[in-house]
Amino acid sequence: MMNSETSNSRVRLARERTMESIHAAAIAEFSEKGLQGATTQAIAQRAGMKKTQLHYYIAGKEELYEELLQKVLRVWAEIIQFDDSLVEPEAVLSRYIRNKLNFSFEQPELSRIFTSEVLSGGHYLNKYWPGAIDKIICKENLINQWIADKLIRPLDARLFIMNIWAVTQYYADFAVQVNHMYRDISSSQQNREHIIDEVTTLILRGCAV
Repeated sequence: MMNSETSNSRVRLARERTMESIHAAAIAEFSEKGLQGATTQAIAQRAGMKKTQLHYYIAGKEELYEELLQKVLRVWAEIIQFDDSLVEPEAVLSRYIRNKLNFSFEQPELSRIFTSEVLSGGHYLNKYWPGAIDKIICKENLINQWIADKLIRPLDARLFIMNIWAVTQYYADFAVQVNHMYRDISSSQQNREHIIDEVTTLILRGCAV
């Protein structure tokens, strides 16, 4: 006979799997249509369930959208930082660029939700900007120290970081274009590594590491 602990564990596992399915469907829907164009009916259909079933798990599309947006920000906070264990600018920047590009390659739809939100005015990012500015100031200070130590050429540190974002985010926002016009990045690790090498070389030479 199944005990209550085993039963509760199975219920939790089933719920987690359902939420994973809902999140995957919502990421595809929001990435394609944005918050305004997305509907809970479409999300439910993508998840293979009825709209009434979906609303058993979520309050509404706005709450789900904000949850996914925060997921992007949490992931970036964890993996897209200057690695404190590295010292040389070349190593720090190479790791940073690789992490950002890999996220663009592996989760382009999730990444595009952030872009879509910014393009629509960034109303759901009001709580995000102060912390983001604090983080970029830390990176800016380190880059300025590299400049003072003559490890890289003089440059606008904050603009330099923003330019890295612009280049690396392109491979998420325009993944379809890259696949059609250049090389397949949806499934080819070799092509991804080639792009990482090219982008890294471009940026490192740009700051004269």
